[in-house]
Amino acid sequence: MQRSAVVVVADKTSLKRPFIFTNAVHMALCFFMLTMTVAWHRDLLQTGKLVSSVSVAVMYIIEIGCLLLSVLGIFGACTGKRWCFILYAAGMAAASQTIIVRTALNYQDVYEKSVAREENKLLSMMPLSTTSKANRTLLYSIQEEFECCGLIEGYKDWGSSIPPSCNCQYPGKCIRLRGSATLGAPKNQYVYQEPCLPIYVSELKLAFSLTMAIQFGSGVFWLVLLVMSIKLMGQIKRKQEFMALLQSNRYVPGAF
Repeated sequence: MQRSAVVVVADKTSLKRPFIFTNAVHMALCFFMLTMTVAWHRDLLQTGKLVSSVSVAVMYIIEIGCLLLSVLGIFGACTGKRWCFILYAAGMAAASQTIIVRTALNYQDVYEKSVAREENKLLSMMPLSTTSKANRTLLYSIQEEFECCGLIEGYKDWGSSIPPSCNCQYPGKCIRLRGSATLGAPKNQYVYQEPCLPIYVSELKLAFSLTMAIQFGSGVFWLVLLVMSIKLMGQIKRKQEFMALLQSNRYVPGAF
């Protein structure tokens, strides 16, 4: 009776099930994020939007690495393999510290440089009437997505060749071209009033801030998983030692 009571208490205080459940959720999130990254990357390639290949590669590495670490952690919890926990803890420690420190120290610098770089890329397309075909394709998609026209001065940036992507059908967002407002442009045409550059930069800042917040939150979550893995590794070790004592008939009540 005394042995059974001790075993039941040990099972109730175990972190095995919570650890497996948390890693299963983490693995599902990593798989979902990886799927979204693949879809997002494919969309960027098809539309020709501006993106850093280094950023995409880093996202793939982080998501695939976290997915593999979760698999390793679940395998270690199910089998009690100490080497699995050691590799898992080392990976989580490296990933969490790297992303938290990097996000905290480089946020403002990376934020300003990234936004300025994307803004300069768009400004380099001016004047729009003579920009390349690839740039036109990119600008058309931006105008359709954000319901705007031109970059700085609205429809005037296009001169007499206002593209169909500037056509507006939503009251409150349109401006009517009257008389000779734009030389050569169709009269009484409704186009988007707002220029795209301020809207695009604002959306870019929001997206960047959300990305950095997700990265920081992921680092904190990985720290929690790291602590859980260390605690669980200690519990499994004590349980294995306890079972060895039971089998050797050298168990002393109160030792565990």
